Amino acid sequence: MKLRTSATLAASVAILAGATLAAQSTINGAGATFPNPIYQKWFAEYNKVNPNVRINYQPVGSGGGIQQVSKRTVFFGASDGPMTNEQLQAADGKLMHFPTVLGGVVPIYNVPGVTADLKFTGPLLADIFLGKITKWNDPAIAAVNPGVTLPNTDIVVVHRSEGSGTTYIFADYLAKVSPEWKAKVGVNNQLSWPAGVGAKGSDGVTGQVTATPGAIG
Repeated sequence: MKLRTSATLAASVAILAGATLAAQSTINGAGATFPNPIYQKWFAEYNKVNPNVRINYQPVGSGGGIQQVSKRTVFFGASDGPMTNEQLQAADGKLMHFPTVLGGVVPIYNVPGVTADLKFTGPLLADIFLGKITKWNDPAIAAVNPGVTLPNTDIVVVHRSEGSGTTYIFADYLAKVSPEWKAKVGVNNQLSWPAGVGAKGSDGVTGQVTATPGAIG
């Protein structure tokens, strides 16, 4: 999560404190879709104990959160991937990183006829997302899933279409386990994906994988 410096925060709170005497105050934020469910729960619970303050968070993706907080159109932004020094320096005012949520990024898949939990290695995932492995019954997948009958089904890679901190986390991992991924794709919130189709938000990726036989996201 990105917040303004403490001095700016104090000034903003002082202004909001005066506003609460007459009307409800709203704090706007935007960014990553990954923490959105827990944010919405937190903000709703906070509003119950302090009805004069409403926190409005828009899950537009990490890229959108970074952009909006940098331009100061929102009070805070959220990103699963940290802002770079260049982004921090280009922002309209000083920002600080503040950790809020810890979670895991894992592959999800939809393979018809397979009920077993499939296993993947890091290099195997990299080759799938590089578009080098295109069938679910590929020997490389079969090798780490002995005893599982895999179908001759096309693999459909699903990835985020917008700037995403989840993309950053996943790409950072693949770059550590696959020199080819590091050299050809790299690590960023938004990538030139070698294969697959894009979907907006974590919910979009989940929905696309659920609706697409053979998909992995």
